[in-house]
Amino acid sequence: MEISPFVIFLAAIFTSNILLTNFLGMCSFLSVSREVESSLGLGMAVFFVMTFTTAINYIIYNLILVPLNIVYLQYIIFIIVIAAFVQLIEMLIERFSPVLYYTLGIFLPLITVNCAILGASLFMIIRQYNFLQSVLYGAGSGLGWLLAILALAGIRQRVRYNYVPTGLQGAGLSLIITGIMALGFIGFSGVVVIQ
Repeated sequence: MEISPFVIFLAAIFTSNILLTNFLGMCSFLSVSREVESSLGLGMAVFFVMTFTTAINYIIYNLILVPLNIVYLQYIIFIIVIAAFVQLIEMLIERFSPVLYYTLGIFLPLITVNCAILGASLFMIIRQYNFLQSVLYGAGSGLGWLLAILALAGIRQRVRYNYVPTGLQGAGLSLIITGIMALGFIGFSGVVVIQ
């Protein structure tokens, strides 16, 4: 039975969130989530990169790698596509929003090695999604990542002015909040299963 692309899209956002259920893309998630504005910028960049590279990688995989029997090159090809697309996004952000470009700093080019983006391309192959399912899975995964980083940034901004024990300040509290958010998302995991 084939899963509806719309169900895959919703599941990728909520019940199978690539960040909170697979814990992919945690490094930039934890580092950039101090401010809502920078988190929104990085989340949007990850959303666009994940959506478009999943679609491009699907086409390359099915129209070039499989027919030429060079599937063993998929990791290299996928990373090259992701790197090229991230470079394009980086140039656009630098041109149209220099403040966001400097706020994101090193984390913008590091989207290239964000394992969540490569993970989305690999999951579409493993799960044997068709083109529409792959594109909606990439978009849903990007939106899920964006939702998670915005939620963490909002919570971190609210907690900043409250008393936090010394041992929990910084990464400790962020990891606890992320764990609680993951529990909330995993609570919906029985609703729709796409894995």
